[in-house]
Amino acid sequence: MRRGSLEYWPHRRAKKLMARVRHWTESKEPALLGFIGFKAGMTHVMYVDNSNGPAKGTEIAEPVTVLEVPKVYVYGARFYSKNPQTGYKQVAEEVYDKQLAKNVGILQTSKTDISKLKDKADSFEDITVLAYVDPMGVGFGTKKRMRFELALGGSNKEKLELVEKLLGKEVKISDVFKTGEYVDVTSISKGKGWEGPVRRFGVARQRRKATGRIRHVGTLGPFKPPKVLYTVPMAGGLGHNYRTELNKRIMKIGSQSEASSINVSGGFPHYGVVRNDFVLVHGSVPGAPGMLVRLRKALRPVKPATEQKINAISLKSKIGA
Repeated sequence: MRRGSLEYWPHRRAKKLMARVRHWTESKEPALLGFIGFKAGMTHVMYVDNSNGPAKGTEIAEPVTVLEVPKVYVYGARFYSKNPQTGYKQVAEEVYDKQLAKNVGILQTSKTDISKLKDKADSFEDITVLAYVDPMGVGFGTKKRMRFELALGGSNKEKLELVEKLLGKEVKISDVFKTGEYVDVTSISKGKGWEGPVRRFGVARQRRKATGRIRHVGTLGPFKPPKVLYTVPMAGGLGHNYRTELNKRIMKIGSQSEASSINVSGGFPHYGVVRNDFVLVHGSVPGAPGMLVRLRKALRPVKPATEQKINAISLKSKIGA
């Protein structure tokens, strides 16, 4: 009997710690379509349910994931053109803020001026912004600035105006998302190392007198074709894969001054304490503590954004939980 999902196959380990976003939401409003943060840990919140479910009107406890959002700066922009032969997007122009570009190791910057690109804004296939996150001061002590790319909404002219406005400035998560909004999260799942087929695919254990072994598959396949098919559950690496989860509700967006109100006693295990802006996301998020988590506007939002008032946040120690 076939066990284990082939939805994510083959199970490849992620090559980079910066998860990729393969598709962005199409938005008519000129705005950033995503952001980034670091997973600190989990806790739970108390609030009065305002949904149409069975618990409507009663106070319930729900798990939330705490994401710390350090300072994010827009250091450049990228303009794409379309190749008429291959159809693939190619970089047509790049614009940088010279001072911020040096912070991420870009010494040779383009001399192109944004004002010169306004006349041919409609000729570009797409316009995106280049940003980096400065993790100085986050709980787990990393210092390396990490670069990433963000999509923009609106027409090309509106995107160009937004690029001119954001270039060389700091961007906060409150400028992109609001409380109650549904977002998609992309991260890298926890790596669990080399595991056998029982844990990796959930196959049944063999009885004691079957073949002298217990935690293995009963057969590797038929006689023909004379090879082991890829669908046969085998041992291998488990976890550390790119994963995207849809429609995670933002329960709260807090500033740096409010960070002490969500820090649990003793700090979050394997992370520390939150010192910067933060966001509380309903439910769990893929990844270990300290992992980069990318947020984007929901591709398929299930409900309109409504703010949920939180009555209490658990500050109980999570060490040993």
